[in-house]
Order: sequence, then C-alpha cells, then structure tokens
Amino acid sequence: MKFPFSLLFAFLLLGINLGCTQENGSGNQQDNGKIVLKEAFPQLSFIRPVDFQHAGDDSDRVFVVEQRGVISVFENDSTTENKDIFLDIEDQVEDGGNEQGLLGLAFHPDFESNGYFYVNYTASNPDRTVISRYQVSSTDENKADSATELVVLEFDQAYANHNGGQLSFGPDGYLYIAVGDGGSGGDPQGHGQNLGTLLGTILRIDVDGSQDGNNYSIPTDNPFVDNTDGFRKEIYAYGLRNPWRFSFDAENGNLWTGDVGQNRYEEINMIEKGGNYGWNIMEASHCFKPENGCEQEGLKMPVWEYDRTQGDISITGGFVYRGPSIEKLQGLYLYADYVTGRIWTLDVSGGGTPNNELLVRGDFPISSFGVDQQDELFVCGFDGKIYRFGY
Repeated sequence: MKFPFSLLFAFLLLGINLGCTQENGSGNQQDNGKIVLKEAFPQLSFIRPVDFQHAGDDSDRVFVVEQRGVISVFENDSTTENKDIFLDIEDQVEDGGNEQGLLGLAFHPDFESNGYFYVNYTASNPDRTVISRYQVSSTDENKADSATELVVLEFDQAYANHNGGQLSFGPDGYLYIAVGDGGSGGDPQGHGQNLGTLLGTILRIDVDGSQDGNNYSIPTDNPFVDNTDGFRKEIYAYGLRNPWRFSFDAENGNLWTGDVGQNRYEEINMIEKGGNYGWNIMEASHCFKPENGCEQEGLKMPVWEYDRTQGDISITGGFVYRGPSIEKLQGLYLYADYVTGRIWTLDVSGGGTPNNELLVRGDFPISSFGVDQQDELFVCGFDGKIYRFGY
C-alpha cells in the first residue's frame, strides 16, 4: 500500500467525488440487477481496518484487524451491534499512520484444537517486521492471551513504507508472508533482486517445526532450500515491490498478488514457486530504468496491469470470488484501487488476453478484501466500514 495520505486528505477536503455505487445497508436501493456495495455491519465501525478474517472453526465469527494494533471479533450477522476486542497490541506496534502498523492476521489450520493464530506487525528500535504467534484464551474464545506471544520471525526494515503485511496459510498448510522491498522509492538498496534478503518477496515457512534455532522450519520443497550461495531459504518468490494483499483461490489454490507500482503501473501477479517478478528491473511489464539495462530473461510478467492515467495509483489485491450469493461473479478475480475506490473483475479463464471490467466504485479508500467461512467476499474501507456485495 503505497499512497501519500496527505494527497488523499486533500481529495477529501476539496470534496472531490471519487465515485460511488453503494448503499448504507438499509436496503433502500431497489434491486435492478446491478451489483452494489452494501454496509455489511451497519452498527459497527473501525479505525483504518486493513484485514478481514475468519477462524475456520465453524463459529461464524469474523475478525477485523485495525492498523493501530487492535483486532476485533464479532458475529457474522448484519444486525450485530457489539464487537469484542480479541487482541490489543497497540502499545508494541509502530503505526506511523501510513504503511506501518498491525497489517495481517492468519489463523492456524488447526486453530479449533490448538488456538494458534499469527500476526504481522511493524515495531521500532530497531524498525522491523515481526511475525508472532499468539494463542486464544483458555477461558474466553473471544479473547486472545496476550502473554502467549512467540516471535516466529523478524527482520529489519530500511524505511517506513513497503512493509507488505499479508499472512495466509496455503492449501499445503504452510504460512505465506508478503514482504515489501524495504521502502523509499525505486528500491535504492536493490532488495528486489537480492536473494540474500527477505525483502521484496513472498516467504513460505513451516510454523509446525523448528530448525537452526528458529521457531519455524523450511519446507523441503522451497525453491532455494538446497542452495549454497547464501540465498534465504524462506523465499518462495521474489522481485516484488510492495505486495499489498495476496490470496489463494479456494477452488484451485492459485496464488494471486497485487503489487503496488512506483510511478506508472500497478500489477497483478500469479505467484509461482521460485518466480522472479522483475522488480526493480521492471515495473509491471515495462523497463523501470531502461538506461540501466533491462534483461528480462527468466522474469515473470504480470497477468494484468493498469497505468495511472485515470487516477488509479495504488492496487489492493483481492480474491477470486467463490461465494454463494452472486453467480455472475463466480471464478472472477476481484481487486481494487485504494485511491479511487474502483473495484474491477478480471477473467483469465479464456486463455488469451484477460477480460477486465469495472464492477463498482466506492467513495472511500479500499484497503483490503477478506472472506468469511462461506467464501463470501467483504471489503475493508478506510471510512471505517466493512462492505459486502449485493444487488
């Protein structure tokens, strides 16, 4: 998520209408066959929500991550009026109000039996990313035990931006972690193409094991597991700038990632094991600095990209829709632009040029997407609301 909030606030202060196709959850808009955004939980509001998750435990609860360091839990019911604080680590999170903070949440596949969940947050002194495991309280399923923190992995951050932040368990049971290139602009320290650093990557680790003094082990089929060149064995894919939100297709396990661009292009990648997605040689499918050379052999090109000519300048990666409610969205990848609030569908099923169509527009910054246990899709807005799709 790379966007100057001062510019966004200027948009809002000037009253610029970024477009809107939504309603407030009251049902006033007539069903005309057009898909709209509806407030999913009209009685609830949040401060900069950046993630929406479920625990996979058949409890029909959902969890919203606030960037400041708070996770709320509540019933997945549009009429719910109350939420509980599941975890509050605001005092240990470095939240600069832009791209730092509590950025990701993932529940262990066996959460129902072990109570483990994982968070991704930024901390200071030194500036770093922390991946930690916590456990739910033994006496209250709506409370985490904050004393159970186990730091699984941490690594330094060179700058305050480009922290990635997504966490998710893949179909293989391993934990995947999105990591930005370390920040600033243009990748000045060359992290994107440096396999000796964890920055600019998607990581893949086994949190059910330990190895070499770490609270995790390396999956035996990770692409660089047998290297003797000093490459980080946690790396699953690399050459990413700021992968802001990835997801697995619930039907086939494909790994989709939105990667925020530098000055000209936003991109969507289908992540493959060992893939090099080009940053900072490329920005999307274009040479970033042609004067420095642009050797593209072996690089993975995006499945889709868009430029910034229409004001869309910061991609928010989404999900392939597999929910039960809207048949016309089945199998389509939904993603957004954080700044303009536009949400598109991307269809890659034809095997040729993907079909990209504008679906709806919100009048708020879209920070993230998430699904409930029924695979219904939700949208996190920086207006403090959570939305769903409907008619």
